[in-house]
Amino acid sequence: MAVIFYLVTGYGISVGFHRLLTHRSFRATRMLKIGLTVAGSLAVEGSAVDWVANHRRHHINSDGPGDPHSPHRYDGQTWGVVRGFLWAHVGWLFLADATSVQRFAPDCAADKDLVRISRLFPLWALVSLGLPFGLGYALSGTLGGAVTALVWAGLVRMAVLHHVTWSVNSLCHLVGRRPFNTPDHSRNLAPLALISFGESWHNLHHAHPALARHGALPHQPDPSAVLIKLFERLGWAGRVRWPDPAKLALEVQ
Repeated sequence: MAVIFYLVTGYGISVGFHRLLTHRSFRATRMLKIGLTVAGSLAVEGSAVDWVANHRRHHINSDGPGDPHSPHRYDGQTWGVVRGFLWAHVGWLFLADATSVQRFAPDCAADKDLVRISRLFPLWALVSLGLPFGLGYALSGTLGGAVTALVWAGLVRMAVLHHVTWSVNSLCHLVGRRPFNTPDHSRNLAPLALISFGESWHNLHHAHPALARHGALPHQPDPSAVLIKLFERLGWAGRVRWPDPAKLALEVQ
């Protein structure tokens, strides 16, 4: 159950919140848009509209003034790097959010489906924990089974996904390779590729944010791109912004 919930909510964040809503890497049918947005909301990383606004603000100000979670806000000495990592990983979440939805995500604020789903965020948070509990009880018939499912498919699953997401904010701006020349410190971190659904190919993403595939170079697995390709074949996704390998090869340093 934990694996299934991890996949559903992780793809909801990567394919739904990130590649569809934030960067418009593809067009989706209304039902797919709603389904992905609900799946992303079950990850409990904030409402869809707020998540999009924060991430667009990050791209506009990447590793500079105004970036909500850059690890490079302090000096480059050892303690400054540690402080920067902690800030980018979790620290920024404890500050009052100053991101303007009207400035950074006016299209989402005008989408009635996204607004309704975002307003129901507290409900999705409860469902994200209540559903594992209920399924655990239904499958085991015991309170112990229900609590076990709540812990592993609810709390542990949620915590792991949160830290993987936050690692893209922190580690992927501190360590890893930089095959593309970008004005920020975005990097690729291969060990996180599968569990982050391809999000840790972060350097290419910052070089070309609108591309539907982040792992576009050889030997770079991108599970989210595979799912988008499936949606495209099913006719649920269109106008997918796939990368041109020949053009990208010319940019590699």
